[in-house]
Amino acid sequence: MSATNDLAPVTVIGLGPMGRAMAAALMRAGHPVTVWNRTPGRADGLVAQGATRAASPAAAVAGSDLIVLSLTDYPAMHDILGPVVGLLAGKVLVNLSSDTPDASRQAAEWAGKHGAAFVTGGVMVPAPAVGGPGAYVFYSGPQDVFALHEPALKVIGEPKYLGADPGLAQLFYQAHLDVFLTALSSLLHATALVTAAGVPAAEFLPGALDTLTGIPAMIGDGLELARELEAGEHPGDLSTALMMGATADHILRTSTQAGVDIELPTAVKSHYDRTIAAGHGTKNWTALYEVIKAGR
Repeated sequence: MSATNDLAPVTVIGLGPMGRAMAAALMRAGHPVTVWNRTPGRADGLVAQGATRAASPAAAVAGSDLIVLSLTDYPAMHDILGPVVGLLAGKVLVNLSSDTPDASRQAAEWAGKHGAAFVTGGVMVPAPAVGGPGAYVFYSGPQDVFALHEPALKVIGEPKYLGADPGLAQLFYQAHLDVFLTALSSLLHATALVTAAGVPAAEFLPGALDTLTGIPAMIGDGLELARELEAGEHPGDLSTALMMGATADHILRTSTQAGVDIELPTAVKSHYDRTIAAGHGTKNWTALYEVIKAGR
């Protein structure tokens, strides 16, 4: 594999909003970019800006040593590259698609069998923010390969390298989205709860967002919380599981009476019920961690 620099050629396979954003950022930075997508028309705008349209996956692979994949999942990668595995020797595959950590590890083994290096990534901003201030990407895989191609990859967002295990980037990506998706669902559920009473969403959402952004002030920068969780320490000085569990029960009952979906508040109440049943009722709400990590 040849060394890269700021003008290294890059192939981008998969031109959904994220793939197009990454290809555009690379082009703005001066990289020659080859693009391919199952629906060729998605490349039109990039080609008009100077990208090279590959006629086939084989041509896309041949276009660059560094191949960035932005697809729905890992099976899509196998569907596209499976027929051209004979061309992968000496290439670096950087898969920024979403899947599971185990899928990433299996893909790394698959790539290695065909002479390619494999780096896993997870882009932690929406497509419009790619390449801009605050954009960052988790990576894992062979450190020497990552370091060699970091100058090109940093164009997409600040690289955060996590280690050699190819599953780590996906683990962090999915864990962060666990927080994100749950927060979004809770925001919509709470809005439905309020609007069910005839209150306009506009009268609720600004304050709800203040509550959401105020959470860090309650738990700090996360380091002390991490220390307590790792030590199994849950001092019940303020928000005990019993107190928070009562609130969870009230939210579920209010949701039921309002006629809105109760799946989310039922799940939250279950965490508190099981924590209290396990004898942690007088401990801090963080004692839920003991039940959650045990899977029971």
